[in-house]
Amino acid sequence: MKLPVIISFLIIASFENIAAQNAYVKLGQQALMQGDFKVAAAQLEKACLVDSTNANALWLLGYSYYHSENYRKSIAAYNREIAINPTDAMAYYYRARSKGYLGKDIQASPAEREKYLLGAIFDLTKAIAIEPNDTKYQTRGIAYRDYGLFKLQPGNHFYDRNRGINSLKASIGDLEKVLANNPGRADISSLIELSKQKLGDELARR
Repeated sequence: MKLPVIISFLIIASFENIAAQNAYVKLGQQALMQGDFKVAAAQLEKACLVDSTNANALWLLGYSYYHSENYRKSIAAYNREIAINPTDAMAYYYRARSKGYLGKDIQASPAEREKYLLGAIFDLTKAIAIEPNDTKYQTRGIAYRDYGLFKLQPGNHFYDRNRGINSLKASIGDLEKVLANNPGRADISSLIELSKQKLGDELARR
């Protein structure tokens, strides 16, 4: 086979791959718009098989897995997307949300729960550093509270009173930032009161 023929073959094959991937991504986006996240994930998986470096397809795949409550696969998809686009704040945000859910799974081992709860805080801190907003501070405030309560569980091998107390204080700090920008938000006031109550209960023990 002559060189020009080989090059033409490669170009045609490349265009076919791009067309196939675009078709799968389009079908995935349509399913997302319809709220059918499992179908969206199935189509986007095919898109990522055609090209595993398409950051947009990986992002949408992670989002589809997240809304399908397949949090481990969501994390894996966002891991790949972040490797390509390390400044994508929303990828860190949704990876954090997935980790947060896994960290609250009482069926998981304490070591796994701690890994995911800390991972959620780390990812939210990264997202805030890239693109701060009230939603990220609110979510991190909740993540700090969840981690604080985990560290304060009696009989927990990972019990650490100081870290638990500090996490609850950090939770209050993040949530108060949000309330300062949105004084009328009763939901944030309730979250602050909950963290303060948990902190007060712990401080009253000694």
